[in-house]
Amino acid sequence: MAPTNNSTIPPASRLGKPAAVKAVLFDLDDTLWPIEPVIARAEQLLFDWLRDHAPAVTRQFTIESLRQQRLDLVASNPVFKFDLWQLRHAALTNAFKSVGEDTAKVDAAMALFSEARHAVTPFDDVQPVLARLRQRLLLGTVSNGFADLGKIGLAQHFQVSIAAHSFGSAKPDPAIFHAACSALNVAPEETVYAGDDPMLDVLGAQQAGLQAVWINRFERVLPAGVSAQASCSSLHELERWLEQTAIG
Repeated sequence: MAPTNNSTIPPASRLGKPAAVKAVLFDLDDTLWPIEPVIARAEQLLFDWLRDHAPAVTRQFTIESLRQQRLDLVASNPVFKFDLWQLRHAALTNAFKSVGEDTAKVDAAMALFSEARHAVTPFDDVQPVLARLRQRLLLGTVSNGFADLGKIGLAQHFQVSIAAHSFGSAKPDPAIFHAACSALNVAPEETVYAGDDPMLDVLGAQQAGLQAVWINRFERVLPAGVSAQASCSSLHELERWLEQTAIG
């Protein structure tokens, strides 16, 4: 499949005329802020803390092997598929136990990680576009992560924010999309979901009956067989698409 051209917004007519939009739901990581550098920094800060406070862990594990331990642990408990905080806590607890470190320190380690995890910098377009959109549309978020929008400084833009760990299931489960629509008192077909992940955000939203806009900030390519109502490289493009084709 040829790369998506981010310089123009695909016309809505390619997938049929969308219903008039009353609400927009947003993904968080890599949609409203870049996440990879944040996680890398948070994991390094955590590892440095472990070196000082639980040195046996860092003698036995590396950042990479701790990451692999989390991946291996996901299959052991269905909760870990949607509660990433619990997954990290459980994996770290197992690591502490395996080397005889005091597991009472795990909560302090996770507090440090969580603080660093919230040290995100929204993309430049986020605050101004959300401020304008909320004057005309209902806004919300649906995320599989555990970011606190109050700590980040974006909570004021959204009427509802649903996180997988508190809801009890994760994208692409239609239930989490429908819960956000219900909270805003809008139908799925009147709602746009904007996110960066082709499967969780684009296909997941469409399978739940929402319109999907792919936020493609990093010049990626949609997998074969996945088509969004629009592909936008910024929230400015999303705003323009909403004005031209969807709001009515």
